[in-house]
Amino acid sequence: PFSAAWLQEQKRTAAPTSAMSKPEITVTKMSKDEAESKHKISKWGTWGCEVSKFDWEYSGTETAYVLEGEVLVTPTGAWASCKPTKVEAGDLVVFPDGMTCVWDVTKPIKKHFNFS
Repeated sequence: PFSAAWLQEQKRTAAPTSAMSKPEITVTKMSKDEAESKHKISKWGTWGCEVSKFDWEYSGTETAYVLEGEVLVTPTGAWASCKPTKVEAGDLVVFPDGMTCVWDVTKPIKKHFNFS
C-alpha cells in the first residue's frame, strides 16, 4: 500500500499549499505483524515520550506505527481546517509534509517512524 510509486502519486496529486484544502492525517488499524510484513517497521527509527503537550511541525511525510500509548494530534495554523485525530496503539498513521500541529499525549507513547 505505501510503495514508492504510491507516495510519488500522492505528492503529485496533493493540493498546493495555497488556500486549497490540506491533506488529512490518515490512520489505518493493523496488527504489529501486519505492519512488519507490509512496511518492515522494525527497520524504522523508534521514538517515545511521556504524557505531555507540545507544538510540532513535520518536515517530510512521516509514516508511523504506534506500539503503545495514545495521542490527540490537532492541526494548527494553515492546517487548522484539518480534523483533530486520535492515534493509539495498533495504528499505522501518515502525517503530511509541512503539517503544523499540537501533540497532546494522553498515555505514554512509543512508535516506529519513517520519513519519505
